[in-house]
Amino acid sequence: MSMIRDLRAVVRPSRVSLRKDSGTYDATRSPATATAVVDCAIYRDGRRVETETPLTPHEAVRLVRRDGGFVWIGLHEPTEAEFSGIASEFGLHPLAVEDAVQAHQRPKLERYDDSLFTVFKTIHYVEHDQLDANSEVVESGEVMCFTGRDFFITVRHGGQGSLRALRHRLQDDPELLAKGPSAVLHAIADHVVDGYIAVADAVQDDIDEVETEVFSPGRKGSPRGSDAGRIYQLKREVLEFKRAVSPLLRPMQLLSERPMRLIDPDIQKYFRDVADHLARVQEQVLGFDELLNSILQANLAQASVAQNEDMRKITSWAAIIAVPTMVCGVYGMNFDHMPELHWRYGYPVIMGITVVICLGIHRTLKRNGWL
Repeated sequence: MSMIRDLRAVVRPSRVSLRKDSGTYDATRSPATATAVVDCAIYRDGRRVETETPLTPHEAVRLVRRDGGFVWIGLHEPTEAEFSGIASEFGLHPLAVEDAVQAHQRPKLERYDDSLFTVFKTIHYVEHDQLDANSEVVESGEVMCFTGRDFFITVRHGGQGSLRALRHRLQDDPELLAKGPSAVLHAIADHVVDGYIAVADAVQDDIDEVETEVFSPGRKGSPRGSDAGRIYQLKREVLEFKRAVSPLLRPMQLLSERPMRLIDPDIQKYFRDVADHLARVQEQVLGFDELLNSILQANLAQASVAQNEDMRKITSWAAIIAVPTMVCGVYGMNFDHMPELHWRYGYPVIMGITVVICLGIHRTLKRNGWL
């Protein structure tokens, strides 16, 4: 059981913090690459079988069926023509093949006669200097896995989520790889979920930053409504995150709880650990959505209060200006007989009375908090 106890040590290095100095995700298929096959290798007794020349999937299948072991084929965004030969070689179900080629699938686990088809959504945190209403926070990709008795096939979509480093770590632990394709499936599941945890921590920082700015007292220079745009953009990104996390919980529970002949019993119990971590991330993501709703409502309430204050100020100044407007309107009428019209001190007295009334109104409104 020492090998199984080392299982976490093999896959845990994939857990990293997605910060500005991080380079976790990279694309493996170069535009100049003529084939979708990223890597094709045979593993026998937990060790990679070295060959003089790179193996084609057809050659790998022939050697595995003759000498034993299992083959791990990695593909990146294959076309239907590129994948059809591999699908025929391993007898993959047409519906699963169609999903793997077209991509844009929700996370799921499907069982066919001689294989398991698993879809994972990979999430990558997009670094940004300053969060605004147009900032992209998370970027998603997909990893489809076909697990059979003597084969494991991964199909990746998107420019991030490379499995190269994970493959190398697994190759450094022959006892683990000796457990077969189910050990690779667990390692990929744990790798994907660990990526969720790192992204959740990064998104939490963005939400904390927005929350602090929204509730900062005396904040000036920010255009009205800009915070609402940023909050709404974060909500959209969190929704994309939730679409990757929530549907995956049920497949992980099935892999950890229901006996499957393609999953080694010693490996199966470790899917429970992955399911626990995934449940924690799901709780975080749901909490993000609720918190952003509260922040958005608070921001809209602040905007409403600010508008009310503006209207009160406008109304107060209109009341003050109404006094001289009325006086000037009265004395602007063309009548010969008007109070104090021909008195020498009439003008300064009327102006003084007007100023006193205006000051009195101003003081009253200021004392009541309208100005």
